[in-house]
Amino acid sequence: MKQVLVGKLVGFLALLWAPTAFAQKQTFYQDIQPLIHAKCAVCHRPGEATPFSLITYEDVTKRATFIKKVINAGYMPPWRADDHYVAFANKRSLTADQISAITNWIDAGLPKGKVRKEAEEQLLARVQAGTGYTRQPDLTLKVSKPFLHRGDGTERFMVFKIPFELAQEANIEALEFTSTNKKVIHHANFAIHQVDDPAISLTNTIEQVDLNAEDAWHYQEWLPYKKKMTYYGGWIPGASVETYPKDMGWVMPKRGVVLLTVHFGPAGKDEETINGVNFFFKKEPIKRVVNVISLGSGGIGQEEIKPPLFLFGGEVKTCSLKVAYQNKPITLLYAWPHMHQIGKEFTAFATVPNADTLPLVHIPDWDFRWQELYRYQKPVVLPTGATVNVVGTYDNTDANPMNPNKPAKLITSDGQMRSNQEMMTLILIYTTYEPGDENLRLD
Repeated sequence: MKQVLVGKLVGFLALLWAPTAFAQKQTFYQDIQPLIHAKCAVCHRPGEATPFSLITYEDVTKRATFIKKVINAGYMPPWRADDHYVAFANKRSLTADQISAITNWIDAGLPKGKVRKEAEEQLLARVQAGTGYTRQPDLTLKVSKPFLHRGDGTERFMVFKIPFELAQEANIEALEFTSTNKKVIHHANFAIHQVDDPAISLTNTIEQVDLNAEDAWHYQEWLPYKKKMTYYGGWIPGASVETYPKDMGWVMPKRGVVLLTVHFGPAGKDEETINGVNFFFKKEPIKRVVNVISLGSGGIGQEEIKPPLFLFGGEVKTCSLKVAYQNKPITLLYAWPHMHQIGKEFTAFATVPNADTLPLVHIPDWDFRWQELYRYQKPVVLPTGATVNVVGTYDNTDANPMNPNKPAKLITSDGQMRSNQEMMTLILIYTTYEPGDENLRLD
C-alpha cells in the first residue's frame, strides 16, 4: 500500500513538473532571436563588413555549430574593452547566461517555436534603409551616384561633397555613417558645415576629390564651405550608432554641405559603393550641445607623442601623450580609441591633482578589425586642471600575426590615417557639465 501511495505521489509530482519544464523550453523566436538580433545582427546583416547575415531562423540554424564554437570561445561577438577598467553601455559581448541559453538551444535540436516574423521584418526594413539604429532615419544624405573602387590593390582617399537645403533646422538624436558596401572601407569621417550665405553656391563646385590624384587641388573649391563646422563624426569597423540623451545633441542647420571622407582599402576586384550619413531627429529641445575633440594622431598633441610613432621592424614600443585640460568641466559621453594593425594595447586615463585617476578606456588586446565608439554607462566628468593620458603599445615584430609586413619593416605616422602607417588617437564626445552628471545613466 505504501509503495502504491509513493508511486502515485511521484506520478503526481511528474505531472506538476512537466508543464514547467515544457514552459522553460527555449525556442528561436521567443528566446534566441532577440539575443541574436541585439548582439550579432548589428554587424551580421547585408551591407556590413561581415561575410554572412544572422537575421532569420534559417540564417542562424545553418551556422549553429559555428556559432556555438565562437561564442563559447569568447571570439564572438567581438568586444575588446576591459569591462573591469570602466563600464560601457553599448557592451556587445554575451553574458555567461546568454551563452548557455544559445548553447542549450542548439544542443536541444534548434527548436523553432511559434513563428513570429515581426522582428525579422522590422530589422530587414532597417537594413533596406541602411541603418543599424532602432528605427529608420529621418534624413539620409548620400552621394549622388555610386563610386567605383577599382580592384587594383590601391588605397584611395576620396572626399565627397553632399549638399543639403532643408525646410528647417532639426535637433539630432543620433547619426551614423551608411554604405551599401562597408567591406572595402577602412574608415570614414564626415564634417557637417553650415553655409548660410545664399551667394555661396552648393552645387557649382566639384562633387568628389581623390586626395592622392594630381587634381586634388580641386579641394580648394570647398574652402568657402568650411568657415563653420557644426559637427564631426565617423565610422570604423565595428562601430555602432552614435546616440545622445534626450536633452543633449546638436542642431542640424538648414543649409550646408557634408564633406564625407572615405578611405578605401586595397581591393582585388572592382567594387561599387554608395555612401552617406543617416540622421535621426527628435522633438525635444537641445539644452546641452554635444561636441567632439580629437587627441593624438591627426588631432591635438600629434607632435607631442613620445617617443614619436617611428616603429622599426623587429621592435615593440610603447608611446604616450599627455594633454592638459584647462577649460570649464565637461561631461564625457563617448570614448573612441583608434590604432592600426600593429597596435597591441591602448589605454587612456585622466589624472587630477589631489584626486583619483579617472579611467577612460582600456583595450588590453587591440584588434584593428573590431573597433567601437564606446558609450559610457555613467558619464565621466573631466574637471578643470585634468591631464588626459593616452598610452599605446605597438608590436612590429614578425611574431605579431596582425603585422601586414613579413618580414617586419619600418612603420611611421603622419596623421593621415593610411593603413600602412600607424596611429594613436583618442576621440572624446562630450557636452557641458552640470551638477548631477556623475549620476546619469546612458544605457
